[in-house]
Formats: sequence, C-alpha cells, structure tokens
Amino acid sequence: MRTQVAIIGGGPSGLLLSQLLHRRGIDTVVLERQSRAHVLGRIRAGVLERGLVDLMIEAGVGDRVQREGIPHDGTVISHGDEMFRIDFTALTGQPVTVYGQTEVTRDLYTAREAAGGILLHGVEGVEIQGADTDTPSVSYTLDGQRQHLSCDFVAGCDGFHGISRKTIPETARREFEKVYPFGWLGVLSETPPVHEELIYANSERGFALCSMRNANLSRYYIQCRLDDRPEDWSDSAFWDELRRRIPKPQAESLITGPSIEKSIAPLRSFVTEPMRWGRLFLCGDAAHIVPPTGAKGLNTAASDVHYLYNGLRQFYEDGDSEGINRYSEKALARVWKTERFSWWFSKLMHRFPDQSEFEHKIQLAEIDFLRSNTAAQTAMAQNYVGLPY
Repeated sequence: MRTQVAIIGGGPSGLLLSQLLHRRGIDTVVLERQSRAHVLGRIRAGVLERGLVDLMIEAGVGDRVQREGIPHDGTVISHGDEMFRIDFTALTGQPVTVYGQTEVTRDLYTAREAAGGILLHGVEGVEIQGADTDTPSVSYTLDGQRQHLSCDFVAGCDGFHGISRKTIPETARREFEKVYPFGWLGVLSETPPVHEELIYANSERGFALCSMRNANLSRYYIQCRLDDRPEDWSDSAFWDELRRRIPKPQAESLITGPSIEKSIAPLRSFVTEPMRWGRLFLCGDAAHIVPPTGAKGLNTAASDVHYLYNGLRQFYEDGDSEGINRYSEKALARVWKTERFSWWFSKLMHRFPDQSEFEHKIQLAEIDFLRSNTAAQTAMAQNYVGLPY
C-alpha cells in the first residue's frame, strides 16, 4: 500500500492532521494501536483555544463545537476563601471554549469515516524505516499479517510512549524533562458544575480544580501524592477533601454524586528536540508533555498540526519545502512558551512537599500580585486563551 503521508496515532492530533490534509487533496493513512472505543473512552481536558477551534472549522468539523461548546470569558483563582477573576475577553478580546477532547475526537472520526479515510485500528509492531531518506515507509502487523506502507512523509502522533520519537537516534535528539512530586486525582460526575467558570484553587492542603464538560457533567481534581491509587479514595473522601480546598461559598453549594470515572495523572514537563528527523515529524505528546494546569496539552498538539499541515500543503501545492524545513523550529518556539506557562501556573497553584516557608510566602505574594495587577492578568490571559501560531 502507498500513501502520501503516513500518520501513526489515531488520537485527535493524528485525526485532525488527516482531515485537514484530506481537505487539500493530500492522501493519508492513519495507524492506531487501540480500538475506536478505547480512543473515545479516554477522559482528557476540555478547554479549547481559539486556534484549535479555528482549525476544526477549517477541517470541516466545526459545526458542533460552535453549537455546543461553552464559551468561557474568564476563570477564577482562589486562595482560601478569597477569589478573583481573570477576564479573558476584556483583556485579550477572546474567550476559550469548553468542549471535551472526547467530543473533538468523535467529530473527527465522523468526518474521516464520511470521507472514506483509511483508519486502521488494532495495528501492532509498528516500525518506521528510511525516515532519514527520501523514501520512508512504515511496516506493521494487522490481523496477524505483516503489512508495508510506502509514503512520502511520516507524522508521529502516537504519544509519549509511541515508537515515533524512539525512531530518532539518541545521538540526534535531546530530551528535557521535569517530573513534579505530586499527581492529580480526577473525578468525573454527572452533576452540575459548582461554578459557571473554572476555579483554580490554591489551598493550604494543596491544589484543586473545578471544571466541567457541560451543564450536567462536571470534572474535579485535587492534588494528591504520587503513591496514591484511585481505589484509595472513596467518593465521599474525595468530595470532603475538595470542599476543604475551595472557597466556602462553593464548598457549601457543591452538588456531589457517584463518580463515573476516577483516575490519577502524574505531572511532568517534557520536550524533545528536534521535532523533525528527515521525513519523520513529531506532533503532540510524541514530542512534548505539559502538566495539565492551564489545559495546554491538546492545544499545543493542535499548534504542531497547524505548522505541519501548512508545511505539507506548501510542499504539495507549491513545490516549496520551506514549511517542512522550518517545522521543528516554528513548533518548538511555541512549545517552549506553553511549557513556560504551564510550569509557571503549576508552581503558582500547588503546594510542593519540600516547599520552604519563604517559598510559600513568595507564592502568596505572586498570587496577590496577579490579583491586583492588570498587566500580570493580561499576560496570564494571553497565554491561557492561546498564543498566536
């Protein structure tokens, strides 16, 4: 089999790239290890930057997000019972959109299947050959049979544990990583959100986040120990701890219910350089990870897709290689800015196990500065709604 662009990974970044290229007449094949049900069962962030929404519209999958997505003009920061609001729209002229990653993926699946796109699920043993030549290819096993896919380019959208990044020789790449000494315990519940906007809470007991997917589906998080397990936390224990970390008015009005999903996510910052090796390009989690504070994971993957899609479009339509030649440079320039923001916001809102009293006082002073300084709020709002591509 032959295609123009082989895409490894059928999550939202791989599907979005495939759909965008399809709209320009560029052929793709998407290889995914997991089943469609498994991909759609992943519970992920649901705050979309304007750039991602615009990409969905360009890809022809923007109808539902524009109709059902919830615009958020700001967010709330709290410490103890004190709260203040960052007004995104007043400070930047644009909101963010609350729309679950699962729904983004569902919309993309629907579009790719309607277009007759080739999406192969249950693919195993993927190997990338000749990425540093003009004739790359991908081999894999499907239904017990070894298959071979010839292509012009390979897009590695297969996540942190995928094969794409590991295909680049260690001598040709450099990795940067920070592992945080805590995790996030998250609960999804069929309950109305406690507030109309997200609440990021810094408390003496640790961080908490009140988020939502829609008017009757809420997502809550609390900072937890790295050695905690979801089964260590009963629903009642989770709700009690959440109440201790958010302002009293919200704690008293919180509507609780049985959790329909409960999980713990470790936090890390990670970047690999470069994001291109020959004709292999890394996108999203294959190249970088951000802590979930600030909701930059999916959005940063979308910016990678933007740069790669436009580079490939320029190559096929104009015979110009500048876009693909500068892909890594452009993508990494924005990646490091989102890494900085996610690191800063995580450091601001969490209690670190080895945090000294001096560091705690500095943290509180920075929260107060953010509360009282318009320039600081503007800088945060610009990063939160999304830096330009």
